[in-house]
Amino acid sequence: MDDQHSLEGRGAVSDPPVLRPGQPVGDALRAIAGHLLSEAHDILEDEGREPAVAVHDIRKEMKRWRAMLRLLSPFLDDHNKRLREDARTLSRKLTSARDAQSAIDAFHDAIDGTLHLPPTLTPGSLITIHQRLEEWKSKNESTIWDDETHQQLSDYITAASYQVSHWPLQITFQDLADQLAITYRRARKAQPEEWETAVADDLHELRRRVIEHRYQMELVEPAWPRLGRIWVDEAQRLRNRLGAFQDLSVLMHLTEPHQPLATWRSRLMPLIAYRQAEHAKSAARVAARLFAEPPKAFRRRLEALWDAQGA
Repeated sequence: MDDQHSLEGRGAVSDPPVLRPGQPVGDALRAIAGHLLSEAHDILEDEGREPAVAVHDIRKEMKRWRAMLRLLSPFLDDHNKRLREDARTLSRKLTSARDAQSAIDAFHDAIDGTLHLPPTLTPGSLITIHQRLEEWKSKNESTIWDDETHQQLSDYITAASYQVSHWPLQITFQDLADQLAITYRRARKAQPEEWETAVADDLHELRRRVIEHRYQMELVEPAWPRLGRIWVDEAQRLRNRLGAFQDLSVLMHLTEPHQPLATWRSRLMPLIAYRQAEHAKSAARVAARLFAEPPKAFRRRLEALWDAQGA
């Protein structure tokens, strides 16, 4: 986002709607939600987009959309609760397709990140593992990214767009700051007490909260572009580290008995464990910076920056 953007540009790809001090917050959020759904629709309508790219892009838009629904849920009626539930169901349908790519990414991470260690896999094994992962990916894409799923997503976006156009959002920035602080507190609280012994489920939950926080903070970024961009980038760095840890967990699962990579379990596990420890260590450093201040101080900062922009 850019602080030159304005609500007047809601129909242009290069000029999406944003929050601005002095303009009605509810109207801006309604416009932003409509633009988000329009972008998701464009992804579905792009026939030239590769399936893997389409799955990645639509999952990203759905995460952004779900974060916004979570943020605005206290201000919407019960009908919009169904929007969140259906969005979650559709997103889960795409998870296995994304998991295949995640396993490939994790495999490269495990190999490239341990080149300084004694090799545990032969060149032939590396080629065979990669081939098996690509086969698994192709199978998942053909069974998940099909006409039925495509139509379900399209129908959902159409219905959601209609509901958004009728949202009665009568809220102030103070109301919004309250909800942003709640998300911040949830993410901050989700941090493990001991990063060195944190398990995958705990870090997966933290990652979910960080993703939610990251996309919600993107909404207010234009109101304070310099600090906002730094904040969103920092949240994205944390998300990336936690995501890499999760991808390695997906790869680890594929080494279990009767799974595609079971043959190489003893040789892959040390590499996976090493890289997970590295990602957890880096994530701990980023989280310490991102969640340094208490939620009340975080909320006061948001309001102060907003007021300063409107002065």
